[in-house]
Formats: sequence, C-alpha cells, structure tokens
Amino acid sequence: MLFASKIIIGLVALIHLYILWFEMFAWETKGPKVFRSFPKNLFPQTKSMAANQGLYNGFLAAGLIWSFFIADPVWSTNIALFFLGCVAVAGIFGAATADKKIIFVQTVPAVIGIVLVLLR
Repeated sequence: MLFASKIIIGLVALIHLYILWFEMFAWETKGPKVFRSFPKNLFPQTKSMAANQGLYNGFLAAGLIWSFFIADPVWSTNIALFFLGCVAVAGIFGAATADKKIIFVQTVPAVIGIVLVLLR
C-alpha cells in the first residue's frame, strides 16, 4: 500500500502542478477551450484571478511533494493526509460552484489517496 499511496499522491501533485500552469500561464490561450460555457471576453479580465487560483493549486502540490521528503513516517502521513484533505475539499467546493467534473479530477483521486495512506 505504501507504493500505491505514493503513486496517487504523486499523481494528485502532478494534477495540481498542471492546474498551476494552466491557470497562471495558459488561462487566455487554453482556458476558452476548456471552459466553453465561460464567455471568451471574460478570460482577459479574469487573468489575475485565475493566476491567484493557480498559485493556491501550486501550494497544494508543494505540500504533497513535501510529504515525500519527510523522514518521520507519522509526520509524512499527517502532511499527506492534510494536503489530500485540502484537495478533496477544494474539489467538492469547485464541483458545487464551478463545474461538476471537478469532483472527478480533484476529489476522487484525493479520496483514493486518503484511503491508501490510511491503509499503509
């Protein structure tokens, strides 16, 4: 289970690094293709808001990656659970307020990670 939990934690971190890149650097170019229901003229106006959200996603990724470098297994587990929990809650909120698909991109992988970390 340890290996599987590390793989999922890494996957969730990679997802959030992608979201960081997307929201901070590709919002105006890739955004209209991803968020088709969002009016195209609003992408330039919301660029700084998206970049701010991207930065927060980067912090989630950083916390998950940090859990790989903590030698103490109890602390590593606690940090991984904390950041996976943050991702799960962010996914639930995003699904409720922005797009239902977010639950599958963020919450489901994070919950799988939480279960695998607890089973180690």
